[in-house]
Parts: sequence; C-alpha cells; structure tokens
Amino acid sequence: MKQLIECVPNFSEGRDLKIIKEITDQIESVEGVQLLDVDPGYATNRTVVTFVGEPAPVLEAAFRAIKKAQELIDMRKHKGEHPRFGATDVCPLVPIANISMEETAKLAHQLAERVGRELDYAVYCYESAATKPERKNLAYVRAGEYEALPEKLKKPEHKPDYGAAEFRPRTGATAIGARDFLIAVNFNLNTTSTRRANAVAFDVREAGRVVMDSEGKPLVDEKGEPIRQAGACKGTKAIGWYIAEYGIAQVSMNITDINATPLHLAFEAIAESAYQRGLRVTGTEIVGLLPLRMMLEAGKYFLRKQQRSVGVSEAELIKIAIKSMGLDDLKPFIAEEKIIEYRIAEKNARPLVGLSLADFAHETASESPAPGGGSVSAYMGALGAALGTMVANLSSHKRGWDAHWEEFSNYAEEGEKIKNRLLYLVDEDTAAFNAIMEAFKLPKDSEQEKIVRSQAIAKANRNAIEVPLEIIRTAVSAFPLIKAMAASGNPNSVSDAGVGALALRAAVRGAYLNVQINAASESDKEYVAEIFAEAKALADTAEKMEAEVLEIVQSKM
Repeated sequence: MKQLIECVPNFSEGRDLKIIKEITDQIESVEGVQLLDVDPGYATNRTVVTFVGEPAPVLEAAFRAIKKAQELIDMRKHKGEHPRFGATDVCPLVPIANISMEETAKLAHQLAERVGRELDYAVYCYESAATKPERKNLAYVRAGEYEALPEKLKKPEHKPDYGAAEFRPRTGATAIGARDFLIAVNFNLNTTSTRRANAVAFDVREAGRVVMDSEGKPLVDEKGEPIRQAGACKGTKAIGWYIAEYGIAQVSMNITDINATPLHLAFEAIAESAYQRGLRVTGTEIVGLLPLRMMLEAGKYFLRKQQRSVGVSEAELIKIAIKSMGLDDLKPFIAEEKIIEYRIAEKNARPLVGLSLADFAHETASESPAPGGGSVSAYMGALGAALGTMVANLSSHKRGWDAHWEEFSNYAEEGEKIKNRLLYLVDEDTAAFNAIMEAFKLPKDSEQEKIVRSQAIAKANRNAIEVPLEIIRTAVSAFPLIKAMAASGNPNSVSDAGVGALALRAAVRGAYLNVQINAASESDKEYVAEIFAEAKALADTAEKMEAEVLEIVQSKM
C-alpha cells in the first residue's frame, strides 16, 4: 500500500500570478506528485499551495518550489496582512495514508536539512518535527516576523535547526514541520471593524485573551505571566482582520486539531460570539482543502439540529454543510476542488457505478463477460438497501411522528452505509473477474514465469470467491433494517419494504451462485468447505428473513 503525504507550503507572494506559476511549475515538474490547490490571496500577499504524493517525490517537489521561491521573492519588498518571516514562510508535511506522524516528522527533517545545506539560510522545524518544546508552536518560531530576524538570529535560543544562523535579507527564514491535517478558514462578518472581529477571535481561539483590570492593564499571576481567559474552541488559533478585497472583516482561524474542534463547531462558536456582540456571520471561506469527513460531519450536525434524518447521500450532506455555513458566500464552493479525497480520487476508479442505469444495462447485455451476475447481484442488493433507507427517511419526516425522527434517522444512516458498501462491490466483482483474466495472460515460458503465473491465478481466484461472499454478508446485514421498516415504518411505504426484501434475497442467491462457480477452481478443499458453510448459512438466513418481511407486508396490505 502506498504511503501518501500532503505538503502545504505557504509562499509570501499572492499578487504576481507569474511568480506563483513559476513556483507551482516546479512542483508539477516532479513525476508522482499531484498538485491539488493553488490559493493566492491579494490582501494577505500569500499563496497556499497543496500537493500530495509518495514521500520521495513530495520532498523533491517541495525543495524545488522552495528554491524557486528563494530566487523570485524578495522579502525586503513584502507587505501583507498575514504573519510571515520568509519567502517560503512555512512548509508543513501532513500524513495522509499508511504513514505515521513520527515517520512524517523524520521526512520534515530531511527536507529542512537539505534546504539549509543547499540554499544556505535559516530553517526551523516546528509542530511534530520540533527539536524544542517551545518550537512546536509556529507563533513562537515566527514571533516578530521577518523584521525581527536580524536580531533573533544573533541569539543562541533562536539558532535555526538547519542552515546559516545569519540574516538573509532577500529570503528570510522558513519553518518546516509535520502536523495533522489543518483547516484554514475565514469567517465573514457583517462589519468592517477589525477590532470587533478580533474580539470575536479572542472569544473562540484556544489561547483566548489576556484578562485586564479596571484600568485596562493586564492582570498577572505570581510568576508575572499575564492571566488569560481561555477561548471556546480547543486546538484553534484565530485573529481578526479587514479584507479590502471583500469590504468586510473576517475572523481568520486555523483549526489545528480537527478532532477537538470540527469545522461546524468552530462555525457555531463564531456565530454565537458574533451574535452576542451584535454581529452576524454571513459566510465561511475555506482556504485550501479540507477532509471529506469534516463536510459530512457538518451536514449531519445541521440536519440533526433540524431534527431531520442524516441517512442521506454524501452529496446531500455536503449540500447541507455548504448552505448551513455559507461556504458559497464569496465564491462558489466546488466540492470536487475543495475536498481532498475528491481531488486525489483516481479517475474512473468506479467505472460501473458511474454509468447511467441504461448504460449499465447496455454494458451488462454486451458480449463482454463482465459485468456479470456478481456485479448485478451487488447492484440488486444496493437497491434493496436503498428502499429500506427510503422508508426510514420518509418515516423520520412523517407528519405526527416527530418524536421518532432520530430512531428512523439511525435506521436510515445504517442503510446508507450498507447501500454504499454494495455499490462499491459492484465494481469490485468485475475487477475480481478481470484480475483472473489478466493473470491467465501472464507469460509461462520459463519455470519461474510459470510459478509467478500460477500464484497470480490462485490469488485472483481467491478474491473472486471472497468478493461475492462479501456481497452476501452485506446484503444479509440489511434485512434487520427492511424488517423494521416493514413493521414500524411509514405504512404508506410498506410495499417498498417488501420489494427491498425481494431485492436483497435475489442479491444473496445471485452472489451465492458466483461463490459456487468460482470455488470450483479452488484446490484447497478445506477452505472451500468453510466458504460454502458460511455462504449457505447466510443464504438460509436471507430466505427466512425475506419470508418474515413478506408476511408483515401482506398483513398490512
């Protein structure tokens, strides 16, 4: 399985598109790297770039981009709204798949060492790559910004981790780190007052605000440190600013711990603080990308507030999240461009599910042997689960049943998961068949080639047995939903529950046939016996539950 990391360098140039393009061209020049997002800001004079790939090409792309920024950006001329201290201000690495934070931190040090050695300027490591506890905090590393570097670099406590401990006026310094996924977000306010925006920011950010006495002087503790009143949102940093481009003030927030404070809770905290101060949040602006789960959690949160079922599609959850938080306030929010999983998804990874109903039927009817009975069984099962989910959603929203909305919402949410799993298996079954065909095409001239070919065929055949078995398991798991909807769901849809049971039983029987025919080529008879025993037990359960559902349906009709 591939290790994937994300790199999110911030360059101190947001106005000259030619310079930005030259920097991103360096990233795209590295094979194996996918450039996901380039987000320049005129007021901040800063561009946030996001790209992903395996570690080696990502490190190479990052180095090339940092080098090009050193050549093109002159910090002596830089002015902008955002804190900064270098041409490449920060360059965090983020673990995405099959890689630990510890491994990612080591990669950050590899990059920092190369930048310091080859480009000869100060480089600091921060967050999970920090060499000192205080350097975990980017605000500490960047304190005083570019203008403070000449004096800071003379002090031993501010000696860089790599590179020269000397001021490079044109380049400044760079912070390279490893961190969890960070969401950079701006909340739009119906005011032009930076002071009011800052007041809201201080209400919500984790660091909060310094407590003042009656004369407006900071209160201090026994150690002489300012006493702070913590903000509402853990794992967040925020400031207020005015953006002339939009003619509004914003609260600019970094959510550094998306588990402690997911996006929707940050929005709610900002909205509450703004309301208490006579303000209103008019919208939300995502800078860069965000994980899919943040949008799905937000969609479910706002649906629950409305006492609506959360057992709806990804697309519907995303739509609710966009409208609830005003993500399209300043410009359209295009999910395919702003959600990281959608950006890195392989094109045509699910070719069958992406077809129209008619095209799927045409493809099944063609002279090609796949898609065949396994994929069709999975699709029948998906339709059965979808019908159960539909009845749950209708029941959740039925007039007079408001007290039971959450019960039916839970059923719908479970049905949505089962439906999506079966849709995934539609393509998996065809892929399993195609893998067998490819294995048989492998060369068999030498003894070694024969061994490799035989192993590939055996592996592919096992998968062709286990995919339809998974279809059976998944389809059977939908029967409790269908039975509950037949028994207690919206009575106007009881026949839909019955059709759902029929579709699920057909899916189970069809997938069972595929298990049987594919198992005929398996030499391990003990393995085959175990598979058949499980498949038959599940098929018997499906037959029994189908009969129970149909009996309920008939009694209500």
